[in-house]
Amino acid sequence: MINTNILNGKRILITGGTGTFGKAFAKHLLKNYDIAMIYIYSRDEFKQDLMREELGNHSKVSFLIGDVKDSLRLKRAFNNIDFVIHAAAQKQVPSCEDNPFEAIQTNILGAMNVANAAIDCKVKKVVALSTDKAVNPINLYGGTKMCLEKIFINGNCYSTKYTTMSCVRYGNVLSSRGSVIPKFKQQIIDKNIVNVTDKDMTRFFMKIEQAIEIVIHALINMKGSEIFIPKIKSIKILDLVEAINGNARIKFTGIRQGEKLNEILISEDESIRTEEFENYFVVYKNKESVKNIKEHSILNYTSDNEDLFYTVDEMRNIIND
Repeated sequence: MINTNILNGKRILITGGTGTFGKAFAKHLLKNYDIAMIYIYSRDEFKQDLMREELGNHSKVSFLIGDVKDSLRLKRAFNNIDFVIHAAAQKQVPSCEDNPFEAIQTNILGAMNVANAAIDCKVKKVVALSTDKAVNPINLYGGTKMCLEKIFINGNCYSTKYTTMSCVRYGNVLSSRGSVIPKFKQQIIDKNIVNVTDKDMTRFFMKIEQAIEIVIHALINMKGSEIFIPKIKSIKILDLVEAINGNARIKFTGIRQGEKLNEILISEDESIRTEEFENYFVVYKNKESVKNIKEHSILNYTSDNEDLFYTVDEMRNIIND
């Protein structure tokens, strides 16, 4: 029987912990579990100070200044840690394209440092956050996240006794920093014109609660080397604009460097190693791990699948909420 109280009494560290996910995840843990301690590991002391005040100087939250590029600092931070959630990353597609050395240092070498430190410090479980852009990547951000997945999926080969590592992969989080929704809203306020790159563009969207839920699920159920993927919906960008403000004018600007027309959460190649559950999928490292194999079935888990689309009214209700 799976122990659903596995988080109680645990010491949990979140890299990039001052980001949208880190803050929401920490609040969720404090509210729903008897956590021993939460450690927020990040490099921005100002954001840490804001988060410290937001959490009311909670006695079970400790803030650690550090960078995932610093392997020695990670090893110091990971001492006596039970679980690590690796959320630190350089996330903006244009920023990664313009600063490739930094993107590789943070997203790939930083991931290696996290994995190594976890193994050396005998951290019990590590869940690394990935993105739909890691599937058949065409931009550097997606490429670095693909490498991150490989590091944590295959990193279990180095530690089978103490440390178990898996990944979670999902799409855009509605309330996250850099989300297109607040950007569109601001453009409407400024000039009542929304800049849309292409009329046929689609994207996956999910609530922050869904991101938290799949990470908790991964921590509870992971055996090592899985990629957990929540069942989420997508939307046409033009429908998203209408959901925000149906009277806004639209200016088409063209697809930017490294930008896809549609995103993919599970590729055709991965589908033969994928098992479907009620609210999520699991992509395994090899086909032999799949218990319920559906022969000749290819998952069409792409953002342009009309069966997955939010309606305008559904998205409007989510935004207004």
